[in-house]
Amino acid sequence: MSRRVRRVDDLLWKSILEQTFSHFLQFMFPNADTEFDLSKPFDYLDKEFETLFPPQANGAGVRFVDKLVKVHLKHGGEQYILCHIEVQSSKGKGDLAERMFQYYYKIYDRYKVPVTAIAILADSNKSYRPKVYIREFMSTKIRYDFNSYKILDQDEADLRCNSNPFSVVVLTALLAILHKNITDDQLKDIKHDLYDEMMKRKMEKKTRQGLYDFLTYYVNFDNQQVLSMFPLNNSFIGGGELKNHFMRCVF
Repeated sequence: MSRRVRRVDDLLWKSILEQTFSHFLQFMFPNADTEFDLSKPFDYLDKEFETLFPPQANGAGVRFVDKLVKVHLKHGGEQYILCHIEVQSSKGKGDLAERMFQYYYKIYDRYKVPVTAIAILADSNKSYRPKVYIREFMSTKIRYDFNSYKILDQDEADLRCNSNPFSVVVLTALLAILHKNITDDQLKDIKHDLYDEMMKRKMEKKTRQGLYDFLTYYVNFDNQQVLSMFPLNNSFIGGGELKNHFMRCVF
């Protein structure tokens, strides 16, 4: 059995979130269709986020998979909210809750709009479940609760029954956690299975291409020649920047 290394790459997660964002909202929030005006375009505020949280000079402070997105509400004219999303693939320094709080107050201080936040936890630590930040001193107390979505908690059968395209993203991440030590042949079977799951769901061509890239490259083969044999439909990949980037990476 091989022990492959998976890297949650910034371009991969950011790309799939942008290409499936309406599906993501519907997947995470049961009332998304009544709350959000999904007919209006989303505004991805990556540059604005970087000005709020600039990376450290040595690169140690770079946080690759934070997404700040302007989403219009269905009832309320021009009112909108900002959804902050963080994908965490490992426990790191264990300071996620504190950072989520810092994100909240800096985002609110700048935009003065309602903020909802969700942390997608893609790690394999069953006991790691940050979802609240509490600070207290001499009868002064602040508590910040945020949405926390643990991929390891999800039921594989339920994900397969879910027609939402984003369920395939979660299923891919879940299987990557559950099957760390497998051969290339076993991984190829899993990828073909995920491909079949993707094809069962209705979605736009661009969304399908992004989803295909995600399930193809989220966990890479030890033998890179196997990867070249995997694509069942090369039209999904194209030959653009995303493919060129991931062909140079080992996850």
